[in-house]
Amino acid sequence: QVQLAESGGGSVQAGGSLKLSCVASGYFPTTCGMGWYRQAPGKERELVSRISANGTTSYAEFVEGRFTISRDRASNTLYLQLTSLKTDDTAVYYCAAERFTGSEPRCAWTYWGRGTQVTVSS
Repeated sequence: QVQLAESGGGSVQAGGSLKLSCVASGYFPTTCGMGWYRQAPGKERELVSRISANGTTSYAEFVEGRFTISRDRASNTLYLQLTSLKTDDTAVYYCAAERFTGSEPRCAWTYWGRGTQVTVSS
C-alpha cells in the first residue's frame, strides 16, 4: 500500500522560505514520477512541480525559479524547497505520485498525501 506523508508547512512572511518533505512508503519510482500540487482556497488543485523517475524536473510557470524539487532515493523522500514566497503561494501543498498504467498515458497521478498548509503573510 502506497502512503505519502508530507511535512514542513507553516506560516512565513512574504520573501521567506520553507522546505516541504514527503516520505513515501510502498512506492519505488522506476518508471513514473512524483511531484507537488497545491490548492488555494476557492481554486482548483494545480501542479507545482514534477520529478521524473530519471530525475528530470519541471515546474509550473508561476514558480519563476523560486522553488526546487528534489528526491533522496535512499530515504524515499521527496522535497520541495520554497523560496521568495509570495502571498499568492498560500495553499495546501500535496505530495503526489504517479502509477504506471501500462497504456497511454503511461503514467497517471494516482497517489496523494493529505497535504501540508503553507501560509504566506504580507
